[in-house]
Amino acid sequence: LNISPEFAALLLGLVWYTAAFVAEVVRAGIQSVGKGQREAAMSIGLSPHQILNLVILPQALRVIIPPLTSQMLNLTKNSSLAVAIGYPDFVSITGTVINQTGQAIEGVAMIMVVYLCLSLSTSFFMNWYNKRVALVER
Repeated sequence: LNISPEFAALLLGLVWYTAAFVAEVVRAGIQSVGKGQREAAMSIGLSPHQILNLVILPQALRVIIPPLTSQMLNLTKNSSLAVAIGYPDFVSITGTVINQTGQAIEGVAMIMVVYLCLSLSTSFFMNWYNKRVALVER
């Protein structure tokens, strides 16, 4: 396995940056579940693992999903910063095509369509999952 230094820098930077925000979102979501929920689960004899999986996480996911969607979309947009460190992603490849052909509008339109597709697919999936875990009102 051969990893270039540019790709390693890009990967580590994006992973650490995004992981910090995602961890904060998850922490806030878990803390949003009331203390009484945990106490009630302990009182009926659930193990800590069962408390987390059956009581805390299902309630926390309703709070976690919307800001997590924003973070995933930010990750998609931040990946375009790879050009700044010299990693040849499709933005810089498109730049080369623009320089050689002189068709800037078509090149920029291709970049926009790719990012639009990535963002819309992420948004559709996260919205579908959010509807799946949402509380059903009577």
